[in-house]
Amino acid sequence: MTMKDHEIYVLLTDTGTVLNRTIKWFTKDPLNHASIAFDRKLTDVYSFGRKTQNNPFFAGFVKEDMSWELFKHATCEVYCCKVSTQVYNNIRNQILDMERNHAQYKYNLIGMLALLLNVEIKRDHAYFCSQFVASVFEKNGIHLINKSSLFATPGDLVNAPDLQLIYKGKLRHYIKPTRMAFKRTRTA
Repeated sequence: MTMKDHEIYVLLTDTGTVLNRTIKWFTKDPLNHASIAFDRKLTDVYSFGRKTQNNPFFAGFVKEDMSWELFKHATCEVYCCKVSTQVYNNIRNQILDMERNHAQYKYNLIGMLALLLNVEIKRDHAYFCSQFVASVFEKNGIHLINKSSLFATPGDLVNAPDLQLIYKGKLRHYIKPTRMAFKRTRTA
């Protein structure tokens, strides 16, 4: 039996932007952006989304900065997935490789439209946020949803049996105490 002694976090957010509200209108999900984090305090957060705060159309693979104004008033849910050392290392290496080669990756707007039309279109090196999260886990043997990652929505991730909800509320209320607790333990 494999020990599950590592944690990977899935962050779902609602930033309230025009694009977020548009996606919410189609999905009917309260939270419409998904990201992966490797630490409880959300310092290493990865997704497919906007590359700059002010332009949602310049998008692709991103390491997200939770201090951005974009996230200042965001509501969120933070989920934890316990994984083995091997799965943790595989997922981390996969994402770090994507970060090194970020220019190869594109935001999958065509895939989002295909999702709305229930048409399967697979594109190499192109993801939308929830597709990215579901496919990274799927590639490593953890099927968060019971359908293809091409059709993954943030709402599907909420119901994933391998994800345990650890926080629900304002993102800023989660980040500040978590980072403060981390600072206290490091200086103690």
